[in-house]
Amino acid sequence: MSNLRILVPIKRVLDYAIKPRIAASGKAIDLTGQKMSLNPFDELSIEASVRLREAHGARISDILAFSAGPTKSQDALRTAMAMGADRGLLVDTNNELEPLAVAKILKKVVEKENINLVILGKQSIDDDAGQTGQMLAGLLGWGQATQAAEIELKDDVVKVVKEVDGGTETVQGKLPMVVTTDLRLNEPRYASLPNIMKAKKKKLDKETLESYGEGLQGRLEILEIAEPPPRQGGGKVEDVSGLVGKLKELGAI
Repeated sequence: MSNLRILVPIKRVLDYAIKPRIAASGKAIDLTGQKMSLNPFDELSIEASVRLREAHGARISDILAFSAGPTKSQDALRTAMAMGADRGLLVDTNNELEPLAVAKILKKVVEKENINLVILGKQSIDDDAGQTGQMLAGLLGWGQATQAAEIELKDDVVKVVKEVDGGTETVQGKLPMVVTTDLRLNEPRYASLPNIMKAKKKKLDKETLESYGEGLQGRLEILEIAEPPPRQGGGKVEDVSGLVGKLKELGAI
């Protein structure tokens, strides 16, 4: 059995309880003065990693929390470390990176840090792309299991119960592997005050986006962001007696 070095990519996003405001440009969300939090799906990933350590003890040799974003993203990394991650890595950039760029950076982190298991949220709640995990698995040539509702480790095999339309599907694959997490996976723990204080002393490395090479520039242009149409009130209740009669004829009711 090989020791596990786990990478947990996370993202700092607008808090899920805050209603987004469209910026004056009409092409971005106004984040000025808004409450920012750790992406909820990423909390599940951190919790899953810590539970693997609790279940398998010393076999988990390292849990690395990673984020690519502005300097304030280190707050999210400190939260991850307070929840149980051993250390953090921040790629400092003010540019919003697209999923492919993030996957390319993660590939280099995996290779440099000798990672053999990546656990990440299936999506971030700001862009809802849901692509990074799959792209990373493709770039690495690793197996993947998406939308995990259960994760079980036995020897070098990862067994995942995943969410699919109408139910669940159970898959398994050998390490190394990429797993993306879904909401039914677990209930993330709160970071206690003692652990928050300990997290301040844990190692947090910072690197520049340029150190990861070329090909990370954006490929898409946002043309417009618009509010959804207002919801309509209850409409007129139509006469359904004809439909009921037809269903009775067919023996449906």
